[in-house]
Amino acid sequence: MSRIGVLGAGTWGTALAIMLAQNAHSVTLWSALDNELNALETTHTHPNLKGSVIPESMAFTNDISEVCSDKDVLLFAVASPYVRETAKKASPYIKEGQIIVDAAKGLEEDTLFTMSQVIKDGVGKEVTVVALSGPTHAEEVALGLPTTVVAACQNLNAAEQVQTIFMNTCMRVYTNEDILGVELCGALKNIIALACGISTGLGFGDNAKAAIITRGIAEMSRLGMAMNCDKMTFAGLAGLGDLIVTATSRHSRNNRAGFLIGSGCSADDAIKKVGMVVEGIHAIPPALKLAEKYKVDMPIITAVHKTISGELTPDEAVSLLMNREKKSEK
Repeated sequence: MSRIGVLGAGTWGTALAIMLAQNAHSVTLWSALDNELNALETTHTHPNLKGSVIPESMAFTNDISEVCSDKDVLLFAVASPYVRETAKKASPYIKEGQIIVDAAKGLEEDTLFTMSQVIKDGVGKEVTVVALSGPTHAEEVALGLPTTVVAACQNLNAAEQVQTIFMNTCMRVYTNEDILGVELCGALKNIIALACGISTGLGFGDNAKAAIITRGIAEMSRLGMAMNCDKMTFAGLAGLGDLIVTATSRHSRNNRAGFLIGSGCSADDAIKKVGMVVEGIHAIPPALKLAEKYKVDMPIITAVHKTISGELTPDEAVSLLMNREKKSEK
């Protein structure tokens, strides 16, 4: 049994906490929002995780020192815009050498850091961060439906330790030493999923969706290769696997937001209707900065940016993509 502190009581943090508690680990779930925490502790259910039950063994706290102290593993499951703030707040209570699992997916605009880099910088201590990524909707994980993920870290021993802790009959965990590639996949696939949602909202069919997914992976892997990542990572669970589920599932916030935008909503109205953080929108500015820095062509992500910003209508963005100059597929 491992002692695990989970920072973030949204759908993903709660779903992973449920699974870890069911694995017989000692789990403490933290939230900065007292009303959120009280509701979870009182009802032992999460409003957005229908049909799942929070185990009685799980502990709850609004004290960040309590969730961080004397833990074998800390799990960061806050949305990407709040990762740095949370890391700084937790820093005084995190020990040197702590293993931290990052479940957030995104890029920081000012620094162009991945979330594991943001955590290390925010904590300001020698810690080992393992990125947990793959095709994972919280709604299914909380119900114990079959799921596969990647535990990524250059320190393979740490990745294997996380693999052992998280693995059970419902969740299969693979290891990968290409943490940068895994994290790039996790951030960029959300933008491609927005594009798929916009396409569906415009009334386009499966042909267009398949094209966006396939060419989206090409864009993602081009940037990854320019940044010295392993190309195979983009064909794996964190890349193609996560993109498929995010671009096609009814559970996907990014797909839903894109659909609303394609149907005529503004980006702001789409975010309000989704009611949760739409990670893909936050990832667009740093993704474009990385594309410029590494001189990589990313036409789908550029088109999504121009649509979100209002520079182009969704129809105009489609026309821009379809009328690009002729090229080889390679």
